[in-house]
Amino acid sequence: MSRLLSAGDCVYLAHLRVENFRVFGPAAQGEGEGERHAALSLSFTAGTNVLVGENDSGKTAIVDAIRLCLQSAASDYYRVSQDDFHLGKDGRAETFTIGCAFTDLSTEEQAVFLELLTHDRDGTTWLCVTFKAQRMDPLRNRVSVTTRTGPDGNGPALDGAARELLRATYLRPLRDAEAELRSGRGSRLSQILAGYPAMKDQDVDDFDPTGDEPPSTLRGILRRAECDIRDNKAVAEVSEDINSAYLQRFAIGDDILRAKISVATDATLVRALERLELNLFTASDEWTRRGLGYNNALFMAAELLLLGKNELAPLLLIEEPEAHLHPQLQTRIMDLLRDKAQRPQEGDRAPVQVILTTHSPNLASSTPVECLTLVARGRTFPLRRGMTRLTEGDYAFLTRFLDVTKANMFFARGLAMVEGDAEAIFLPALADALGMPFNEHGISVVNVGHVGLFRYSRVFQRDGEQIPVRVACIRDRDLVPADTPDDMRGKLARWTDMTETQISSYVTNLTTGDDGPVKTFVSDWWTLEYDLAVTSWTMARLMYRAVKLASAAARSWPDADKTEKAIARADRVVDAWIGQGLTLEETALKIYQPLKLDNVSKPITAQFAAQLLASTPLTRSDVPPYLLDAFTYLCGEVAP
Repeated sequence: MSRLLSAGDCVYLAHLRVENFRVFGPAAQGEGEGERHAALSLSFTAGTNVLVGENDSGKTAIVDAIRLCLQSAASDYYRVSQDDFHLGKDGRAETFTIGCAFTDLSTEEQAVFLELLTHDRDGTTWLCVTFKAQRMDPLRNRVSVTTRTGPDGNGPALDGAARELLRATYLRPLRDAEAELRSGRGSRLSQILAGYPAMKDQDVDDFDPTGDEPPSTLRGILRRAECDIRDNKAVAEVSEDINSAYLQRFAIGDDILRAKISVATDATLVRALERLELNLFTASDEWTRRGLGYNNALFMAAELLLLGKNELAPLLLIEEPEAHLHPQLQTRIMDLLRDKAQRPQEGDRAPVQVILTTHSPNLASSTPVECLTLVARGRTFPLRRGMTRLTEGDYAFLTRFLDVTKANMFFARGLAMVEGDAEAIFLPALADALGMPFNEHGISVVNVGHVGLFRYSRVFQRDGEQIPVRVACIRDRDLVPADTPDDMRGKLARWTDMTETQISSYVTNLTTGDDGPVKTFVSDWWTLEYDLAVTSWTMARLMYRAVKLASAAARSWPDADKTEKAIARADRVVDAWIGQGLTLEETALKIYQPLKLDNVSKPITAQFAAQLLASTPLTRSDVPPYLLDAFTYLCGEVAP
């Protein structure tokens, strides 16, 4: 089992099965069992696998399940506790099972694990490892565990040599990187260095006390250091003083007591490595204390040093690699991990398989969508090709345009996808004013522009089980009133030029992307600002105030005095319109005109409108129906 495997092997962890472990429940759900309590069946790719999702969704449970089944290379020990057993409607489970299945074994690897392999009917060869735990004495936290091979855990036991070949490397979240790199007995750095191929010949003692040739190996250097320390004049003088002044006086009869001062250890490679530590230095080769972020990067570099040089294709489990790292460094780390996963580095035997968890939109946006797995409420949804409704063109589009602000959609419970900055600014404030705060419901607003609405929403659509994230696509109808001037109308159709059937068909075409958790909410008339103003006089007054403030801000940002005066002037105009008997439709057109023709900024208007909401009492009748419907859907007031 200890012989080396050939370079180019690409065996990897292809599948994970978990039953009754933490958030993951039994394989067969009982009557009334919630969807959150289903067993886990998750496939991985040979490269980079990034688990994204909100807190307590099951990401850490997935990583810990792999750690339990395969164990990790670090000295940390995972002890199974009563809390690891799934708690369902019928109480806590008595047993849990974790299965890891490796595939793509080379001929040589199959020979190494010959008696442990499983073969499918189609001829595929698997190496299955099954970990089982059973509660023995809950009061004393006693648990019985076994690790055997075979998909059901009925095969031969996994012996020590096989386990060493399958052991994963694990980087815990919020790690103390500086402490991990310090010298000391059993230090992580000494473990990493001991496994590095170049260290293999350093355990030879080539020190000759009678010769002039200096030693070249670490063990020989340590032996020479011990000899030099023992022969040091000051050390020798202290030794002689102890012997002559004290130990001779303690001697009785023929007993002779003598002492020597020497290095308090045995001269072995392990002891030599445990004296080493890894630190960051400046460009002038001077040591300086660094912050948590750079020490974290240094620690990951040390771990990656050994990965790829193992006998089997290595597996890296890493939780929250973004810990203590600023966004740019997060991206650099992600690029390095992907490089290690895509192709072997110089001296590597095989690429590294990476399974990591993250809460960072920076990492999510810098990762190809097909490498992401969304974890939501104890269920997993890989976003690989063929598992979503995304087309090849969608994947290419998202690779180019999925940025940090949009990537927060992978961590939300609900998504409001909008077509512009104005909606992204104003809608959260409007929902808050209506008593449906987005933050309280875990809702993110994602501005995807006019062309990407359904490219992004299709991320959440798939055949079979749907992702439990409500997605509301909020878009403009873009039909204009009958008396809209041509310079405002542009190429848009007037709603009076269309029959009810034509309008219905037109709106239906705007919602063609609806399916599963994705629902489209189309404005009732034209666009956001017009629809707000045409809904009620309260909202019309608010919007006209915001337009006038945005117009003033184009020259200089209004202070409190100018703001008060601009609001007073706007109110006088609105009062005059009411006195003239203008309809809301006529008023809304006047309010929207500066935004359409005078280049008054829509986002700045939205910003002022959001501020004015704080002092404007609203009822639900003041809000356009399509927005109210979208908010109630997102906040769970209507069924998905």
